[in-house]
Amino acid sequence: MELILKYFPDLTETQIEQFAQLGDLYKEWNDKINVISRKDIENIYLHHVLHSLAIAKVMKFKKGSKVLDLGCGGGFPGIPMAILFPDVQFTLIDGTRKKILVVNEVAQAIGLNNAKGIHVRAEEHKMKYDFVITRAVALVEKLVNWTHNLIHENHKNSFPNGIIALKGGMVKEEIAQTTNKVYSEVYPIKDIFEEEYYSEKFVIYIQH
Repeated sequence: MELILKYFPDLTETQIEQFAQLGDLYKEWNDKINVISRKDIENIYLHHVLHSLAIAKVMKFKKGSKVLDLGCGGGFPGIPMAILFPDVQFTLIDGTRKKILVVNEVAQAIGLNNAKGIHVRAEEHKMKYDFVITRAVALVEKLVNWTHNLIHENHKNSFPNGIIALKGGMVKEEIAQTTNKVYSEVYPIKDIFEEEYYSEKFVIYIQH
């Protein structure tokens, strides 16, 4: 928790308690359903929780915004972001049913009322959102194709509606290779968090 409070010192008592519960909850669920690699579970706050929250250092969602976590796995980045933004509605989708079970059980256990997991593939989902957030799900090309019908055009936030993705590797080259012409901004997480783990990780904003 010290790691989270280092970068987010103004959390409420409720938020602190919710974040504090995540470690034990995910360890418990990971023993039943493997949603985080076994060797990685000890680093859940550095590798998963704080990583998810890098999005919040780029984008402060306004109250009433609707956000979709596409390919949420066990709940990252959606669960940490829902804790941080209690007045924003988060929908988390994944094509693997057991991962959505973990998402909903964790959300219920910590009293997270603004996050809901749904077992559905992106191309089958019919609702529209202000933003789609993802972490290491697919190439930019696929993300753009998958989200065309998921983002509505009524802008209420400081950024026009779009995709905010957590990615690593050669992201500028990846964006340049997409056949869809998109507007993008790339934010190195090493400029946000000082830990070495983030040295080659990025937050990417994409507007269709």
